[in-house]
Amino acid sequence: MVDAVAQAETTNLRFSNLLIRNCERWPVTTPNIAVGVLSDRIPFSRARDIALVAGGAIFVAIASQIVIPLGFTPVPLSLSTFAVILTGAALGPVKATLSLSLYMLAGMAGAPIFAEQSSGWESASFGYIIGYILAAAAAGKLASKGFDRSIGKTALLVIACSVLIYAVGLPWLMAFTGADLVQGLEMGVVPFLIGDAIKGAAAMALLPATWHLIGKSK
Repeated sequence: MVDAVAQAETTNLRFSNLLIRNCERWPVTTPNIAVGVLSDRIPFSRARDIALVAGGAIFVAIASQIVIPLGFTPVPLSLSTFAVILTGAALGPVKATLSLSLYMLAGMAGAPIFAEQSSGWESASFGYIIGYILAAAAAGKLASKGFDRSIGKTALLVIACSVLIYAVGLPWLMAFTGADLVQGLEMGVVPFLIGDAIKGAAAMALLPATWHLIGKSK
């Protein structure tokens, strides 16, 4: 089991390093743009903030339905984490926290917006949903400090978000299923590391490139 975790982590690290080396041939820089997050480029209004919070929750809800069920674990592979990272980075810490809290509360109230059109909190994967709130807040905070404007810093943002999601999701999964640590890792971490690397790579390309386009348009 330890070898499997180490091998998956090594694959994840090699994939990220390869992406960074290749992307250095196309440097993404964003000069002369004030500090802030992507949504700050939209003129401020209360209606804007409400729309952004609701839109972020809807975006995560849609991404959560793009799933690959895994028969050996109650946690499906989905695009939820990718959507959480993008939502957090785009909205900033406050609006991202509100947006993912809205997503969680709506699902707890019975809206079928969690993965595989599920709802409620009594599931093995609900801990990951709680972790989404922490991850979105962290992504927003780091993005507000410019961590989404270069590939290397975006990689750190992605890793921080992933760690926060697993930090809540794994203990919840273990408590809900009665699994020990090894079983919990086999069900709730190891199967998702390569997928996380791919989704992280997409975020590492998309976020800095978006800032690059904004810089060119000024």
